[in-house]
Amino acid sequence: MTRSFLTRRRFLIGSTLGASALTLSGCDILEQNTAVASVIRSAENLTMKAQRLLQGRDALGREFTETDISPSFRVNGTSAPDSEDYVELAEGKFANWRLKIDGLVDRPQELSLIDLKRLPARTQITRHDCVEGWSAIGKWTGVPLGPVLSSVGLRPNARFAVFHCADKLEKTLDGSGRYYESIDLIDAFHPQTILAYQMNGKDLTVGHGAPLRLRVERQLGYKQAKYIMRIEIVDSFAGLWGGHGGFWEDRGYEWYAGI
Repeated sequence: MTRSFLTRRRFLIGSTLGASALTLSGCDILEQNTAVASVIRSAENLTMKAQRLLQGRDALGREFTETDISPSFRVNGTSAPDSEDYVELAEGKFANWRLKIDGLVDRPQELSLIDLKRLPARTQITRHDCVEGWSAIGKWTGVPLGPVLSSVGLRPNARFAVFHCADKLEKTLDGSGRYYESIDLIDAFHPQTILAYQMNGKDLTVGHGAPLRLRVERQLGYKQAKYIMRIEIVDSFAGLWGGHGGFWEDRGYEWYAGI
């Protein structure tokens, strides 16, 4: 994908984001038309398959050097979840935080931040591309997601990893306003897909997703879920709010946001 194509794509998606931010109660009129939405989703699926065919499943996203790290890295999305539970965890420096992993697994687990930091880590310097039109390069350290999922015993019908987060972008009774994201197991086991707990050599700040955020380096910024509380392994998105696999996807965005 060329840089100019990516720029145009960001503009188009970013324009949608601006509209959605103003009217978070629903999707675009076209997205409300089932037939049109079906065509859009089919085209997205073809795009995903084409990109993976051209790039290869394990092709790495570009990595940079220490000298390339951006002097400032904007906070994307929520700057601080305001729920009582999260505030209490943050005040305790996340000592009582636990990452719950469940769903279609044989051995559900709850891992502390200390547990995760004891696992083999990966550090990568990559560029974050936001749909709002800005980019920044940061150094991320965390545990590769693939081995974590392998340790819980994925069942044969497992297809997607869903990341349930602590932040809410809408105050809704049914929970649909809580941020969540998902990737398939191909991306989950990609070598650059990590559960990051450090940025630029320091523990994540609240603004950047403390205590844990996803880095899936071959996709756009809204896929990089922050404030992760739970990873649920599922075989479909049918039981997840809008049914499209993510907060913004339920509001018309592409599920596969490859770059």
